[in-house]
Amino acid sequence: MGKQVEWRIRILDPEQQQDRNDMSILSQRPFDIGANFKRLLPAQPCLLCGANSHDGICCTACDAELPRLTAEHCPVCALPTLAGSLCGECLRQPPPFDHTAAAFSYNFPLDKLVQALKFRDQLVLVDFLADALAERVTTHPDRLLALPLHATRLRERGFNQSLLLARRLSRRLGIPLLPDACERVRNTPPQSSLPWKERDKNMRQAFVCKPDADIRGKHVAIVDDVMTTGASIGELARALKQAGASEVSAWVIARTLPHDR
Repeated sequence: MGKQVEWRIRILDPEQQQDRNDMSILSQRPFDIGANFKRLLPAQPCLLCGANSHDGICCTACDAELPRLTAEHCPVCALPTLAGSLCGECLRQPPPFDHTAAAFSYNFPLDKLVQALKFRDQLVLVDFLADALAERVTTHPDRLLALPLHATRLRERGFNQSLLLARRLSRRLGIPLLPDACERVRNTPPQSSLPWKERDKNMRQAFVCKPDADIRGKHVAIVDDVMTTGASIGELARALKQAGASEVSAWVIARTLPHDR
């Protein structure tokens, strides 16, 4: 069994942590140079359990417990299917986007990390989450685009977490980012506040693409944090295709599975 931990989503002051690690390299295997070198670096508290970590913002045990989306799933919407075939819904009514890449399912404790980023300004999570998504990407689109926030919501929050994630992905994967190609013209209620069956209607005509957007004939990937029904990404994908995009992918940190809606 793996290490049992008490999950606590918080950022802790390193000075408040008791050092639980023996920093001496003599306690390690003598020829394990990589492990010894990491242990010489300053430890930081794991974001989830608070234990000192030399492996990034999450310790090895907590990172192993994150709900990575590794099961076979529909290539269009990322919902679980047998043998990775198209799901029945995508066969009956294909969404406006063509593919989905998702790093995690939107379950505990990953959901707490996403919420900490969006609502508690824990921007240290951007690189960690974006890098996890980059590992799941199998196609190389021509352009990246973040799901836009309405100007009113952007002023309230102070940042667009999807744009921060897209910037990291753009740098890591070498794909040009279009930060201003599209805008959100309707200040709709948050999707999370609505029953999921009402979310398509809420997002209708919420986005427009600017005439000079460099998307005609291009494969564009939309970056967002969470996909539940796909209504937001679907409406933006529709606007992108109307503006001339040839193909649209959805890149999300987490996918909400049907039993979690």
